[in-house]
Amino acid sequence: MRATRKKTEKTAGGQILAEGEMSGVGYLDGQLLIAMPVMDDERFARSVIYLCAHSSEGAMGIIVNRPAGSIDFPQLLVQLDIINKADQIKLPGSAEEMKVLKGGPVDTGRGFVLHSSDFFIKDATLPIDDGICLTATLDILKAIAAGAGPKHAILALGYAGWAPGQLENEIQHNGWLHCPADPDLIFGPDAEDKYQRALEKIGIDLAMLSNEAGHA
Repeated sequence: MRATRKKTEKTAGGQILAEGEMSGVGYLDGQLLIAMPVMDDERFARSVIYLCAHSSEGAMGIIVNRPAGSIDFPQLLVQLDIINKADQIKLPGSAEEMKVLKGGPVDTGRGFVLHSSDFFIKDATLPIDDGICLTATLDILKAIAAGAGPKHAILALGYAGWAPGQLENEIQHNGWLHCPADPDLIFGPDAEDKYQRALEKIGIDLAMLSNEAGHA
């Protein structure tokens, strides 16, 4: 069984995790975190986070519903010297439509690509769960620019990180809900609607939840 293996590996977020721990009972890697309406940390208010790793060593995830504003993927490829400015018009449709998100407040100058498991780079891609992988090297951006990348992908700048026991404590204090991951919630284009849709996925009405939180 996978849960009995203790091979350690380094995640894209830089944390050392035991592979057995990542799938241990009670750990939420591969699931979605949904911020409660009472979340008072503006960095995570109304956020939906895909948890890439969760163990006794801490947790690491990517916010999947917060666009990075004016940052455009083709322009980013030019800034990283992956393509020349003149080559922007030659990019495949998948690259032109690639979503750039604010993945979290940690390491915001670094890009993390969440993607479908039809793309894999040895020693660089971290398989997570249910056909979802994480790659944090320029090679995947080059592949996307060349039309050879994964079928589904989003680029996140930065990530969300928790110290050992921190996420568990926040969940116990009603900071987060969680549910199984949904590829459409991860890769879908409608970032602004993902929060409400994530709540609906677990049968929760946002208006009712907000009222209950206000009278808690």
